[in-house]
Amino acid sequence: MAKIWQEGQKKETPEEKDTRMRHNAQMLELPYEAKVAVAETRVRDWQTTCEQYGKNYAVSVGGLDSITLLAFCRAVLGACDGVSVSILEDKSIQAVHEEMGVIPIQPLKSKVQVLKEYGYPIISKQTSAKISRLQTPGDTSPIIKAYMTGEEGAWGKYKTNPRFKIPDKWVKLFGGLYKDFRPDLDCQAAPFKVSDQCCFWLKEEPARRYQEEHNIWPFLGLMQSEGGRRQYSLRMHGCNYVGKDTARSCPFNFFNRQDLLQLALDLNVHVPEIYGEIARDTDGTLRTTKAQRTGCSMCGYGIHLDKRPHHFDMLHESNPKEWHFWMYDMGWGEVLDYIGVGWRPMTEGQGE
Repeated sequence: MAKIWQEGQKKETPEEKDTRMRHNAQMLELPYEAKVAVAETRVRDWQTTCEQYGKNYAVSVGGLDSITLLAFCRAVLGACDGVSVSILEDKSIQAVHEEMGVIPIQPLKSKVQVLKEYGYPIISKQTSAKISRLQTPGDTSPIIKAYMTGEEGAWGKYKTNPRFKIPDKWVKLFGGLYKDFRPDLDCQAAPFKVSDQCCFWLKEEPARRYQEEHNIWPFLGLMQSEGGRRQYSLRMHGCNYVGKDTARSCPFNFFNRQDLLQLALDLNVHVPEIYGEIARDTDGTLRTTKAQRTGCSMCGYGIHLDKRPHHFDMLHESNPKEWHFWMYDMGWGEVLDYIGVGWRPMTEGQGE
């Protein structure tokens, strides 16, 4: 059943927390069939939990992962709504949303507004939030030194904590306002703003408001195998969680990419064209023949890690007018140049 927060509950000991997180991490090692069985149980449990609390449930839908989750929830429950800020997705994903009867909701700000008001989403959500702080002049908080050096200061008993530190590559490019903390680096101040606010205004807050208005506790297609904040949260709270300020179900918590693609095949999910098809390599590994991941067409998270053709290259192929708008009119080309990511059209396998 769901992990449910209660007022005045006994605080968990470090040992209890560690045991639970190790258990949730070990669940990743289950065979595929067992993971699917666990996911089905979690879906049914969430339906029961919602009914007990007088709540509705629906899947928050985006790309292939959550499209598969919607198909899975409908297979298990018989009926389940899907809700999405579909306008942010690729046209082929929007088409599948419409085919599945996903309820569309609108972002609170446009992509252009978010970029102009807050800045560009690059590297990762966590790192862009830290860089945004580094771009604020006159910040006397000790967290600035922690971001620049990893040293926590008195508040952290002067320990060095790599969890806070921004990698030197990015400190050098974005730490110019606080370069005195790193005289060993020639820190620069970027000529553009960086921010983690895109997801909030475009997806998270519109979804939260819709869920509040319609009394929904959502299903989310998150997997701890994706790493980062998601991994920590899913190991901490498990699949089904009712907290003081949030409630959600993540039935695919223990899935990896191979599990997700196999389930999509088993459910005969309509794979959006941007992903191509689900193919099996000679060693048995499943993959999509085009995009492996998708998201907002102007999102820069993870772009520095992607091999070309990356998703901006694919946007150039599928919608050259939109690509030109983001690269030239909205300055994404300059941003990518600054962080060392090629973006100009590739010719005969070569690109800048």
